Amino acid sequence: MNHTDLLEEVLNLSIRAGEAIMEIYAKDFNVEYKEDESPVTEADLAAHKIIVAGLKLLTPEMPILSEESAGIDWQERQQWQEYWLVDPIDGTKEFIKKNGEFTVNIALINNGEPILGVVHAPALNESYLAEKSIGAFKQTGEARIELKVTTKPNQGLIKVVGSRSHPSPDLAEYLTRFEQVDMVPKGSSLKLCLVAESKADVYPRLGPTSEWDTGAGHAVASIAGAKVSQVNGEPLRYNQKAEYLNPYFVVSRLED
Repeated sequence: MNHTDLLEEVLNLSIRAGEAIMEIYAKDFNVEYKEDESPVTEADLAAHKIIVAGLKLLTPEMPILSEESAGIDWQERQQWQEYWLVDPIDGTKEFIKKNGEFTVNIALINNGEPILGVVHAPALNESYLAEKSIGAFKQTGEARIELKVTTKPNQGLIKVVGSRSHPSPDLAEYLTRFEQVDMVPKGSSLKLCLVAESKADVYPRLGPTSEWDTGAGHAVASIAGAKVSQVNGEPLRYNQKAEYLNPYFVVSRLED
């Protein structure tokens, strides 16, 4: 399957998962909690089943790592050169609050780099999709536009996108480097996508995230032209260690 067809198939799969999520979103649902105290709902599990089944049909030999099936031994994972990285619902807390800012995240990782990503926000009827050799796009309904990040000087009023549910105590110190700051709250991986759209200037994530939270949005932002890096300037990479937690990172369209 060529890259264009694969991207469209993954988009369609994310939309199907989103439809199942919205059926549950529209009614009362139970919330359970995992060992790490993060919430999970029947919608997370329904979307997980749809996505995993669909990816197995698309690429039968490709490994899949989903938040809802993350118990894969490091000895096995470190052999992977290419695999699917999935978060069936990124922003489960936003889903529970019913504020619409949650997404379906599907990324293709190759040698630690996200080379394809789809971020679908079913409650907003918006999708972001990107593939390294094709480009990055936003789709609203049937309309699709290409995303190309425009850089901005690191001075004046800076729009900083941050988390609705995970404010970080390290963020205030980071923001002191800017003259004027306009904070833009946003849930889930939509934060990375706002930088990809040039609607925000920088997204500093100075708090915990897991690799499935960021893989798809990372693909969209970086392919659109934003810089995605650890706070030390090194690239943010995937499947390089036994644990799934990301280091702190920054997504930016600001000039160095």
